Amino acid sequence: MPSHRFSLFGFLKLTRFWNLMIIAFAQYFTAMFLVGFAKVYDVKLLILVVSTMIIAAAGYIINDYYDVKIDLINKPERVVIGKHITRRYAILFHSVLSMVGIALGFLLQWKIGMINLLSVFLLWWYSNNLKRQPLIGNFMVALLTSLSIYLINTLYAVHQPLIAIYSIFAFAMTLIREIVKDMEDLKGDNTFGCKTLPIVWGNHKTKFFIYFLMAALFGSVILINKVYRQLPVFYFFVFLFVPLVFLLVRLVRADTKKDFYYISQWCKVIMLLGIISMVFI
Repeated sequence: MPSHRFSLFGFLKLTRFWNLMIIAFAQYFTAMFLVGFAKVYDVKLLILVVSTMIIAAAGYIINDYYDVKIDLINKPERVVIGKHITRRYAILFHSVLSMVGIALGFLLQWKIGMINLLSVFLLWWYSNNLKRQPLIGNFMVALLTSLSIYLINTLYAVHQPLIAIYSIFAFAMTLIREIVKDMEDLKGDNTFGCKTLPIVWGNHKTKFFIYFLMAALFGSVILINKVYRQLPVFYFFVFLFVPLVFLLVRLVRADTKKDFYYISQWCKVIMLLGIISMVFI
């Protein structure tokens, strides 16, 4: 029988606690190593990180709220709403978290407040409609992820080229991961009439599109570095090229739901490596 009480475990699972930690680390590392280490003690940075995490958590909640039936096919063991937390509690948490995240943004700057407001709207739109369309939903999530990095530029008005490089990296890796997740979830998405890229194109053509994205990512990062900031190629070889080659090899061979799940997790590892690389820059 589904529980009608609040479950802390269910809430942490619903809001993807570890994904929120990655967001926090990414923003803190960006500020510390690409702007100035002293920023780690800045209250404004703390407020920005908290607001970003809160809005992301609200996004995860509304996404699961709309996807309960699909998730019961794709990931039944990960379904929280209806098992650990009722739908009423879920929509309440989403509303409260969204309002708090927007308010914290306006507390910092009107620009950040407007970005947070737009992010909340786009996450709702994505969950309600866009994620069932080919590519546009993936693009939206990737854009919001890259924006979480670029917000450091907005907060401190430093216009640091390296932050732009890492924003592009975050955008491309998130876009790749979201498309791979669609390949993993093809069965449930197809059952409920979604028109994701793997359903419209098939896995074979979708893989070739991912290969193109990987090449574009590597080429763009190298080009921007050459024009704006001369970092040793060694950094890109260790933290980007080698992990991408491993991803390419696994993707070429991937055929099952388990294979695509593994690749999706490896995309997270690559994003973590990207964050860690800031330390050495």
